[in-house]
Amino acid sequence: MTAQRCPAYYSATMNQDSDYPELEGDVRVDVAIVGGGFTGINTALELAERGLKVAVIEAKKVAWGATGRNGGQVTGSLSGDEAMRKQMRKTLGSDVDDFIWHLRFHGHDIIKNRIEKYGINCDLKFGHLHTAYKPSHLPELRANYQECLDHGMESDVEFVERERMNEFLETDIYHGGIYNKKNMHLHSLNLCLGEARAAESLGTLIFENSEVIDIDHGNNKAGKPAKVFTQKGCVTANTVMLAGNAYHRLERLKMSGKIFPAAGGLVVTEPLGDEVADLINPKDVAVYDCRFVLDYYRLTADKRLLFGGGANYSGRESRDIDAELRPAIEKTFPRLKGVKVDFQWSGMMGIVVNRIPQLGKLSDNVFYAQGYSGHGIALTHIVSEIMANAITGQMKDYDTFANCKHIRIPGSEWIGNQFLALGMWYYLMLEKLR
Repeated sequence: MTAQRCPAYYSATMNQDSDYPELEGDVRVDVAIVGGGFTGINTALELAERGLKVAVIEAKKVAWGATGRNGGQVTGSLSGDEAMRKQMRKTLGSDVDDFIWHLRFHGHDIIKNRIEKYGINCDLKFGHLHTAYKPSHLPELRANYQECLDHGMESDVEFVERERMNEFLETDIYHGGIYNKKNMHLHSLNLCLGEARAAESLGTLIFENSEVIDIDHGNNKAGKPAKVFTQKGCVTANTVMLAGNAYHRLERLKMSGKIFPAAGGLVVTEPLGDEVADLINPKDVAVYDCRFVLDYYRLTADKRLLFGGGANYSGRESRDIDAELRPAIEKTFPRLKGVKVDFQWSGMMGIVVNRIPQLGKLSDNVFYAQGYSGHGIALTHIVSEIMANAITGQMKDYDTFANCKHIRIPGSEWIGNQFLALGMWYYLMLEKLR
């Protein structure tokens, strides 16, 4: 059965939908990648640029999961930066701070260069505002701002005091913010579909509606390659990479208890028109606040408000996202009280307990990469470069991640989600006390 896309704003405004064939028969390649989201597609593109023959096998459609359902913000945020710093110091020593800073903004450069190189139309815009929802958030923001200055970003960032916030947004709910001109926002589905076309143009084979049902890991010592099986076909490859993230259901014996789905909801309003759009967001910035469970929003190319917020850590998708998010929209922008919502949808984020992306191996020639904890657009592009390097023998950055220890919660996925929900409740209580 052919998969249908999520009824999101992104799928309604695609430049061109993907139409790749189902895998049938036998195919031989250098690398087989399971999963057609940002990680899978961009690892394929990285490898194809280096001359390798790659096949991407996607159970549904390219960018069907979180890649085609997110908020479209490309920012330098890392929710697991302190955990990374603590663990990676063992591998990197005094270089750990520079490595983590590189992770914050290297993805921006990859995406920008890729858009320019392959002529991808994805409504790319620059400008982002990280806001203080409470006065107690201001010390954290000022420290972040100083860190930017310490890394030479004077021309890219500006600290905005409360009395100047109305230059950026028609709202009185924020106490200050960091205006970052390097951060970006874009149409994430069009970006990934453009990257898929770029990979295809370099010889990558892409198969949709081709659910993988089994993997034979092969045996390097015996010279036996790996095999990836679907209902109608098989891909034989020297190396296999799993890139399914929250939607991953393969290798459960080895992979269960490491990553958990959390549903994020988004809505997109009716077109607001130039006048209203310019009133509520005159500098056309993307926005998110400092809370642990935050709101995030931006204007689309056709002057609608795209607004997301909350996270359901039970693993279940929300039933009425409009009803859940409307109070936050109207509190932020009273002018939009009663605004019509044209699109609402949810998508599953892959949450890792310590928030460090998980890169590793299940055997000599089967890699995996997953777990971006809601910060996936920039991170997936960085991880794709790291994984392509590892597959071609450059292991340094891969080893930095692979050496990190992760908490594995025993039992079913449901049990793991209850632990996450309990942890979320704890952080929400801390947030109220700030």
